[in-house]
Amino acid sequence: MDNHRFQRLVYEVLDHDPTTDDITRFFERFQEALQVRGLSLQGITTDGSALYPEPIRQVFGSGVKHQVCEFHVLQEITKAVLKAVARTRKQLHAQKSKTGRGRPSSKKARAAARKNQRLQQKVKDLFDHRHLFVQRTLTDKEKRILQRITRGFPSLRVLRSLLDQVYRLFDRRCRTETALEKLGRLRARVRRFQSLHEALSKLFSPNLEKALMFLNDSLLPATSNAVERGNRRHRKMQKTVYRVRTGPTIRRRIALDMQREEQAIGRSSTIATLHSERNETFTSR
Repeated sequence: MDNHRFQRLVYEVLDHDPTTDDITRFFERFQEALQVRGLSLQGITTDGSALYPEPIRQVFGSGVKHQVCEFHVLQEITKAVLKAVARTRKQLHAQKSKTGRGRPSSKKARAAARKNQRLQQKVKDLFDHRHLFVQRTLTDKEKRILQRITRGFPSLRVLRSLLDQVYRLFDRRCRTETALEKLGRLRARVRRFQSLHEALSKLFSPNLEKALMFLNDSLLPATSNAVERGNRRHRKMQKTVYRVRTGPTIRRRIALDMQREEQAIGRSSTIATLHSERNETFTSR
């Protein structure tokens, strides 16, 4: 997929999970198409799958920049953060005391009921506002809510502050070298918090370093938006049209979409020419 013009270039439909050999054959076919047109590949953006690095080096060489999709890397980190918040909720739920049915009669039973009510409220707050732990930007009101629900949980506050630093790594105003230096300091800080090391283990993945390559190249896309958009459109289509699930129909559907995209270029050029001619006519009058 050309992520700048949002057009499909080549595709292949498989009836099994892809392997390294499948990826290699697919890249060889794409390389032949580029050579026929006298083009060369400057950069490629993929997800974090381990199937891509070796075929890319084998087919395109080591000079091609391999950018790992920013969205997929952040998705893995935010999932780990949400799991840490869910673990805290389970720990709070385990602290609740067992009480009998009905209204508590003794002083000890009433104290236990109040404690259970407070713990349940904390669990509810952490669940209702769990999105605040992974949301990229927070309003003043959301910051106050986060400050309130994390009272007594310093590890969750540290977790949120570390995630803010992760988001700052992908700032286009930085260079890759600067971002890697920040990443090194961030990893050193995570090592000091043993309780958070498991939740943020994805920070030590080499994919995170590859996800920062786009900072030095303005033409290298940080994410594969065009591919993901096409996949979402196709999955939505499969939910409503059952016959699209078969292999031959999928190939025909993708071919039809590629044909429409080629025709769209001509339509856009024609519309732009007509608008230009109309504007010149109105100006002469």
